Amino acid sequence: MIASFNDLFAELKAKKICKKLVVAWGVDEHSIEAAYKAAEAGFVEATLVGDEAMIKDVCAKNGMDAGKFNIVNNPVELKAVAQAVQMVHDGEGDVLMKGLCSTDKFLRAILNKETGLLPPKGVLSHVGVIENPHYPKLLFLSDMAVIPAPDFRQKVKIAGYLVSTARSFGLDKPKIAFIAASEQMLDSMPACIEGAMLAKMCDRGQIAKCIGDGPLALDVAIDPESVAIKKLVSPVAGDADCMLFPNIESANVFWKCNSKLCGEGIRQAGILVGVTAPCVLASRADTADTKLCSIATAVMSISK
Repeated sequence: MIASFNDLFAELKAKKICKKLVVAWGVDEHSIEAAYKAAEAGFVEATLVGDEAMIKDVCAKNGMDAGKFNIVNNPVELKAVAQAVQMVHDGEGDVLMKGLCSTDKFLRAILNKETGLLPPKGVLSHVGVIENPHYPKLLFLSDMAVIPAPDFRQKVKIAGYLVSTARSFGLDKPKIAFIAASEQMLDSMPACIEGAMLAKMCDRGQIAKCIGDGPLALDVAIDPESVAIKKLVSPVAGDADCMLFPNIESANVFWKCNSKLCGEGIRQAGILVGVTAPCVLASRADTADTKLCSIATAVMSISK
């Protein structure tokens, strides 16, 4: 089982996994550095689509060999983003990554019906991976970036994405917690009702290859002491691998609390799922390490 991002890098190296990465408007220092480190580690061949002069200037200022990349010169941001997505659509890349462009421009190109990456009737979502020194293994969570208030059918899809991503990391039967404000069955809270329904779907194999339980409050999902105090009996409580949050606000707040309040040792990754090729969707302000971990997650997600 892959329990950390260092484990992930080692697994990719040991299995000699290498995929083609295309970076849309890859002209900024953090994106270029992450792609460079991924290429140096051997798990991607990197193509940067953007202004060639800007790319070479960043490389020169940071001691990176621009020859490590395939550079596709396109000095117009919108056109560069569209070209990068088209390349992945046409099979010239396995993984797409957002560079310095804004999220709305990136998503608009991905959702293009002719040249984009979302299949007909597909559900686009986002899976995050967190390494926190206060938890003994990686945590997979969704959706903190795409669907504001997923309906029940979308939650079923999102659960499948979480399970699939966790399984690509070597978890044969990941434990998924359906998060609510309480682990009690409260009919006044839709998240409790839907959490219970989703858990029963896991029991009956309708959400396959996982163990699910819900509703579970965050404390009992990940803290064995809280489970013991509350005398909760659950195959998931205190040991969750995956967490499906009821809405984008709760997932996003949890995600940012980890990065901003938990101190040193936090590492994170995020990818778009539900598309024909995984897409690294990191904030323009994210560190090179977060982007590197995201690239590795995307590569592993299509390598099992």
